[in-house]
Amino acid sequence: MSASLCTVSPRLTDNAIQNLLLKRFILATGTYALALLLVWLAIFSGHFQGSVRSALVATVLVMLSQSVLFALFFSGRNLRFSDPSLTEVQVLLGLGWQTWLIAHLGPARGAFLVFYVLILLFGLFHLPRRVFVRCAALVFFSFASINLWEGYTFQLVDPALAALQVCVLFIVLVWLALYASYVQASRLRMRQRRFALQAHQDTLRGMMRQLEDLVATDELTGLFNRRHFLRLASRELHSMEEGAVHGLALIDLDHFKRINDVHGHAAGDQVLQAFAAVASACVREGDVLARYGGEEFVLLLPDCDAERLTACCERLRVAFTDVELIGLNVKPLSLSAGMTLLGYGDDLDEALQRADQALYRAKRDGRNRCAAAWENSHA
Repeated sequence: MSASLCTVSPRLTDNAIQNLLLKRFILATGTYALALLLVWLAIFSGHFQGSVRSALVATVLVMLSQSVLFALFFSGRNLRFSDPSLTEVQVLLGLGWQTWLIAHLGPARGAFLVFYVLILLFGLFHLPRRVFVRCAALVFFSFASINLWEGYTFQLVDPALAALQVCVLFIVLVWLALYASYVQASRLRMRQRRFALQAHQDTLRGMMRQLEDLVATDELTGLFNRRHFLRLASRELHSMEEGAVHGLALIDLDHFKRINDVHGHAAGDQVLQAFAAVASACVREGDVLARYGGEEFVLLLPDCDAERLTACCERLRVAFTDVELIGLNVKPLSLSAGMTLLGYGDDLDEALQRADQALYRAKRDGRNRCAAAWENSHA
């Protein structure tokens, strides 16, 4: 009896996560490209107050930083960090570049405030709440400091508009911080519910396995029961290839009724359990051993010829005669076996009938022996 487990490779899981992180980074890089396009549009329209050279340097630095991040993601070295998504690093880089841009735009800076919101939204679902609030505070103090410095140096063109922009940005940042807290709390509740659901599913799977074992197993001996054996044997027959041969044996414990009558049913149960232990030790992995009913057992040996089947049944017969039960003197213990072969296209019921006839001959000839019915098998 063998079991197979279906597992998901950790490498496959890591690759899937890495692909998602890489796609997310590419999306952020696309946003940078659009922002650079708008920057150069502001330069050509005369709204950029810095030099073209400084804009070129900033553009090169942006491209360089994105290239470094791409190399980290593409090589998988980002997985070495505590946060493989590098969200905080990307957000801080974006905020730094955006603040530099805002400082050189003058009256047109209000049109570019939306990029602060886009950068923070990038980290909304991945940054911890405290980190997100810290980044939002950095945005506010950066923008407010730029306006205060220009006001202090008398470079602020429209103080009223600057004050309005600071107030609007403050309200938006507060709303984003509150919304981020709500999102993080919701994600935490969903994660807890998912873990609870997973625990319930694991419990249900365990109960289903126990139920399947109860349905398929004989309670006394721990072997398969008759119904499960017939299901397994039918499956083996249906999957047989032409030319394959299986061995089939019906085994009956000799004088079992006398053991029950003389020593009691508890002793009979102990004999059945002793046979199950001995037989389980004698068969190969993949062989199917089951309690067929009462003191009768059935054995199916896949890919087995007559010689191997006979050797297995004889080995089992001899081993059972050597069994010694603690506290019981029920010697001699013996068994009789009827053997046959199953070939391609053979019928299970007919094979069981042949094995039963062979078992009857073994009983008739004096018990404690193995008899075979090879002549009518299709093997």
